[in-house]
Order: sequence, then C-alpha cells, then structure tokens
Amino acid sequence: MFNKFIGKRNIRKPSKGDDNDAAASNTGNITSGSARNVGSIPGSTGARGLARSSISLPVQQAHASSISRSAKDKLHPTLPVNGVASSLFVESLPHFKDVQVSDRQNLFIKKLNLCSVVFDFTNPTKNVREKEIKRQTLLELVDYVTSGTSKFTESVLEDCFKMTSTNLFRSLPPFSHENTMTDGLDPEEDEPVMDPAWPHLQLVYEFLLRYVVSPETDAKIAKRYIDHSFLLQLFDLADSEDPRERECIKTILHRIYGKFMVYRPFIRKAINNIFYRFIFETEKFNGIGELLEILGSIINGFALPLKEEHKLFLVRALIPLHKPKCVAVYHQQLSYCITQFLEKDFKLADTVIRGLLKYWPLTNSQKEVLFLGELEEVLEATQPAEFQRCMIPLFRQIARCLNSPHFQVAERALFLWNNDSIVSLVAQNRHVILPLIVSALEKNAKSHWNQAVHGLTLNVRKMLLEMDQDLYHTCRQNFQEEEAKAKGIEDKRELTWKRLEAIASSKALSTEDVWSYRLVN
Repeated sequence: MFNKFIGKRNIRKPSKGDDNDAAASNTGNITSGSARNVGSIPGSTGARGLARSSISLPVQQAHASSISRSAKDKLHPTLPVNGVASSLFVESLPHFKDVQVSDRQNLFIKKLNLCSVVFDFTNPTKNVREKEIKRQTLLELVDYVTSGTSKFTESVLEDCFKMTSTNLFRSLPPFSHENTMTDGLDPEEDEPVMDPAWPHLQLVYEFLLRYVVSPETDAKIAKRYIDHSFLLQLFDLADSEDPRERECIKTILHRIYGKFMVYRPFIRKAINNIFYRFIFETEKFNGIGELLEILGSIINGFALPLKEEHKLFLVRALIPLHKPKCVAVYHQQLSYCITQFLEKDFKLADTVIRGLLKYWPLTNSQKEVLFLGELEEVLEATQPAEFQRCMIPLFRQIARCLNSPHFQVAERALFLWNNDSIVSLVAQNRHVILPLIVSALEKNAKSHWNQAVHGLTLNVRKMLLEMDQDLYHTCRQNFQEEEAKAKGIEDKRELTWKRLEAIASSKALSTEDVWSYRLVN
C-alpha cells in the first residue's frame, strides 16, 4: 500500500538526480554525499569550553496542511558551508499515522535524516519552506518518541544521535566571547541574546529530553551514545547566551544524572572543572547559575555522612565562587547550595563563615549586601559550638559593616538583629560580642549621616541594653575612654605638628635675613 501511494505521488519527470534519490531511499540515508557530510559531528564545537530540573520544554503542536506530503524525502543541497546547507530543496514525508505500523521505523529513520540538515537562520527569508518542513518533521519525531510505541534498535539510535549532534553541537557566535558580565553587561537590564535557530533547536532538545526520560530507554544501550564526549559537548553549550538553551541543557543534564548512575562522578567532576576555570582563569561563563541549580538538587540527595570528596568540593569550588565580580548573577543559586551543605552537616558552618570572611568585598557595596544576606541564612543553620569558633572575626567584620558610609550595607547589617536565631546566639555569647560591636553602634548613633540607619541603630542599642544593661554600660564606658584617649593622642599629634610648623617658619625667616644681609654687603 505504501509503495502504491509513492507511485501516485511521485509524478515529477525523472532525472539523473532521481536515480540517486531512489538508491538512497532504499538505505534510509540522506541522498547526496554533501548532505551526508552535513550530518557528521564536527570535530570541535568551539563553544567555549558549560537552568530547573523539573521544567518541561514547551512544544507547540501544530500541523501545516499547506505543506505537501511525499512518500520520500528529496534533498538537493548545494555544497554546505561549515556544516550548514546554503541552498536546499526539501519535500516533506508522510505522517506516521498514514503508513503501516511495520513501515514506521523506516519512516522514522528517513525523518531523522531529513532533520540532520542544518539551515542558515542568519537570513530569515532564506529556505523558509524547507525550514518549516523540518520544524514540522521535528514535531512529529517528538510525538513519536513521547508515545513510546516501539523500542529503538541500535541502528536507529545511531541515526537519532547523529541528528541530535548535528543540530546541537555547533560553534557559538563570536560575540558571546566579548559581551561578558565582567565587561559591563547587566543581565537584569540588558536584553538576552536569542539564537535565531531556536525554532529548530528547541525541538531537538525536546526530542533528546523525551528520549532520556522515556521508560522504554535502556540505559545500558543508551550510554554507548550518551558518553563522556557527548556530555562534555552539552556542558560546552551551557555557555550559550540564550537563556532558553541553558534551561534546556540544565533539564537534560539533570535527567541524565538521575538516570545514568555510572556518569554521576563524571558529571560532578566536569562541573567542578568548569567552576575552577571560571574562578581562577576567565570569570566568563554564562551557565554558572544553571549548573548551580543542578548541584542544588544533587547536594540535596547526598547520603550521610558526607564523603570527603563532597566537603572538598564545598571548600575548593563553591566557597571560591564568591570571588568573581559577577557573583550577583548566580548568587541566589550559590547561596542555596551552601545552605544545602549546612543542612546535611551543620559542622561545616565554621568553614563556610570563614570562607565568606576570606572573600568579603572591600570596595563593592552591592556585593557586600549580598554577603550579609547569605551570612544571615548561614547563621540560621549554625549551632552554638560552631558559632563560638568564628564569632570574633565574624563580628569584627559586622562592626565594620555597621559603620559603612554606604547606607544599604549598614542597614543590612543592622537587620541581622531582626533574626531570632542570631539574637539568641548573640545573647549566649554577649560577653564576647558586645565589646566588639558597641563602639560601632555608638559611632552610628552619634554621627551617621543616614536617618534610617540612625533609627535602626537606636533600636539595636535598646535591644542590647535590655539583654544586659550592665555589660552594655561597661562596654560604652570603655568605648568613651578609648575615644577620649584617641582624642588626646590626636590633640598631641596636632600640637606636635604646630610646633614643627612654627620652628620651620622661624628658621625660614632667619635664613631670609642672612641672605638679605649678604646681598646688602
């Protein structure tokens, strides 16, 4: 019946090219040699070295009735340039429902071969019809994989991953190397860069995701194609500036981590290496936030007690991620990963707090506000024993923040006393903490320029007075004595400088008189 249908539809006058098409249709491959090369995986992606695990990728189910359907795919490309067909004539294939069940797998292979041709999207008016045919074919492939009607043989899987690799593994645009967060790009204000090929890329990512999550997928067979090289190329693409692509890669990598247990150490190591390169070499990678989201879910599933490998990852990768200038872009995800570690092992609180103090910003006020917010979350999960190990350097830094001339930093530091857990820790260790912060509070109450900070300072001072009035008065008296002593030293220094100026002035006058006497004589 299928052959009969083909005979009715194929009424075009045969040519020399048709002989090649007919021969290729028997093998289910792309017709011409140049088109076959389009389906090969590039040796190097050039994608610069890698966003919610439960997110599903939207696919708009649409069928274009105006597109003619043919029994065979007919591809007549010119020579491809960098893996992209510059001129191509494509005829669509029949729907799966229009052929017999026994012929569907062969049709599936033909559709894969059709979708292995990559089009140039830099010119939106070029190959419009062919691009739409490919998009519709990709929609059918996604539906076919989602339905799970049949298991894929190894030969079919080879064609599946050839199509996936050809479409996804590509060189990212050159401007992606130049427009980086460290060069002034603000991702919250600037428009994200959208890949013009997304109508096809989205469906290929969806196809890959549906295959990975399908209950019919045999992990033992699939890992022959989803290997280390495949995963590394996915990580490379996570550096894409298109946030939609990063979301897709995040979801797929998380699903692969869940399904292919043998790859879990490798995936963690690959993420680790990307972080090292980002922190200590380039500070340029768009997908850090998405990778941290994957890690947040991974850390949540760590077994107890934590392995030494995981603790080293916290110390060597996660904590140093506070160092780059663009930490604000991914700080929310980073903070979540840190708190996940503390929920697993509260004894790591001292390590985390000292790590924050090590990378505490000196001249970046907005970054300092982020650190104070994260510090509050960390202190909420900190036990008294761990708190006592680091409270002295911690509250010395908090005291400096209280006296910050930037009102947002001082205000955020004062907000720490709105947290009952922190107030409880302070109360238990007030004999050590109050001498460190009373002087900062008294300076704010006396001379801070911002009225909001001044008001909050008075509230915190009142709270500490109620906590231990005698201790607070003692600390304030010590502060006043130190201030008077410092003022005396300053007055003495000023007096010394005035004496030196007077001596210098008198010597200058005497020297001038000597020169005048010599000139007269």
